[in-house]
Amino acid sequence: MKHPRTVAVTAAAGLVLAGMTSPALAKPGNNGNPNNGKKMAAAVTAEAVMDHLQAFQDIADTHGDRAAGTPGYEASAAYVESTLQAAGYQTERQYFTFERFSVLESSLTVGSDPVDHIVMEYSPSGTVTGALESPAGVEGCAAEDWAGFTAGSVALISRGSCSFAEKSLNAAAAGASAAIVYNNTAGALNGTLGAPDPGYVPTVGITQAAGQELLAMDGATVTVHAVTELEDVETFNVLAETAKGRTDNVVMLGAHLDGVPDGPGINDNGSGSAAILETAVQLAKVNKLNNQVRFAWWGAEEEGLIGSWHYVEDLYYNSPEEIDDIATYLNFDMVGSPNYIIGVYDADESTYEAPVDVPEGSAATEAVFTDYFDSIGQPWVDTQFSGRSDYQGFIEVGIPASGLFTGADGVKTAEQVELFGGTAGVIYDPNYHTPADDIGNVDVEALEIMSKAIAHATITLAQDTSAINGERSAGKSGKAHPQGPLPTEEQPAA
Repeated sequence: MKHPRTVAVTAAAGLVLAGMTSPALAKPGNNGNPNNGKKMAAAVTAEAVMDHLQAFQDIADTHGDRAAGTPGYEASAAYVESTLQAAGYQTERQYFTFERFSVLESSLTVGSDPVDHIVMEYSPSGTVTGALESPAGVEGCAAEDWAGFTAGSVALISRGSCSFAEKSLNAAAAGASAAIVYNNTAGALNGTLGAPDPGYVPTVGITQAAGQELLAMDGATVTVHAVTELEDVETFNVLAETAKGRTDNVVMLGAHLDGVPDGPGINDNGSGSAAILETAVQLAKVNKLNNQVRFAWWGAEEEGLIGSWHYVEDLYYNSPEEIDDIATYLNFDMVGSPNYIIGVYDADESTYEAPVDVPEGSAATEAVFTDYFDSIGQPWVDTQFSGRSDYQGFIEVGIPASGLFTGADGVKTAEQVELFGGTAGVIYDPNYHTPADDIGNVDVEALEIMSKAIAHATITLAQDTSAINGERSAGKSGKAHPQGPLPTEEQPAA
């Protein structure tokens, strides 16, 4: 891999973009040197984070969305850059290209009756007519689920237990001509197959209600029609780091800046982007940092974690020694969900067994968040350390990681309602990946709780990572993170 093209961006250049909102600068207050967890948490306010989110909303209103490679993404990045530069940071763009998936036309009919649907991202094109049939195991995740399936039929599969990609590949292996995946909870189904694969069959998604109707129509004639395309698109990550602190013991924070093409992307993931942006603004006021802090706003996460993987792969192939200099990585992907939980990545596997290898030091990184919540009496729950967000590339090369999450399309339980309020039986963000993910979709209380936890963790680790890697402010132990081989496929968030 050749070294990526990076460009330093000036504030003057960023401010002339159409749809650009002036940076929301920190409001005056007694935040002159927020050099410990309590002060930093007080300095990062929900009001300031919401100001950044309003800027993202204004940009989406002007451009339609904030998807990677679009004018809305460019304007979002320029806003982040100008805000950082006003706080004293130098910013850098790390460019890369990716393949963008588009649906040019589609239809799903049972007989002559149309059915509302979405085409799964990375579904191949095709027009298929066949008899509707469900596998014996409705989720279609195991080979035995497909015993007796009739080749040429259109498979009707329930969401759950395995990825959409596995369902499509399993359907193809069983001889299905196409796949229809229905949701396993109320609401729309918005899914991705993760990456192109010649083994997929045309794959669409429908609601739970539509799925129940089709289940009663076994054997009916179904037509699936999809015309899709992939095109090369250039986009970039935005990077900035403190001028203070050890450069051989870096604390890194990241959030994806891009949204889906269908809406403003304010909770997903304007919320994480805005929270780390305000944390960076306040961190710039600290007189002394023991460890350098690096911030990243990732591009093309919604296309398959592409920006964060590009960053890690570039280090791995071009500057592997810099991997050892990253003490830990903190990830923030959705921290303002309207039916929220206060979730912490379960790096110590106290609740969920991780489906990935958890690097040493990750549990200590998790404890920075959980100890903070415990200290202020804030309830929290574990969320699975799944690797299905932008920390995936980091843990693959042995960098410790953790992060915060208020929930996406999982369903809130009665037990979680007792802890956080909200509504049981409803997904955490009913507007996930829809045009309604706007400024009104953010729960300000959740955003405040999480933003202050981010602030606390950032300054805490900027001053001391010894619990994670044994490093203190002076000297270097020489302890290296293991560098295993990078996988050949990127596994995106669901």
